Amino acid sequence: MAKAKKKKYKLKTYKAAAKRFRVTGSGKVVRTKGGKSHLRRRKAKRSKRLFSRMLVVENSGDIKRIKRLAPYLKKHKANPPA
Repeated sequence: MAKAKKKKYKLKTYKAAAKRFRVTGSGKVVRTKGGKSHLRRRKAKRSKRLFSRMLVVENSGDIKRIKRLAPYLKKHKANPPA
């Protein structure tokens, strides 16, 4: 008789974390800035320009938490090159 295979479970991704973070090719976790959806008329041009940049997540505890929330970030690219 064949041995019963042990079932592997898939982990659920927290969609909010998957939408907010990306993993670069070198493995760094990057994030976008908040506060860019509205009330931008009173902000300076320089600060509005800086909203478009991605920031590297520095804190190791945060990186660990993000990888736990979205385990397949590295495996599946959020926005692959066209």
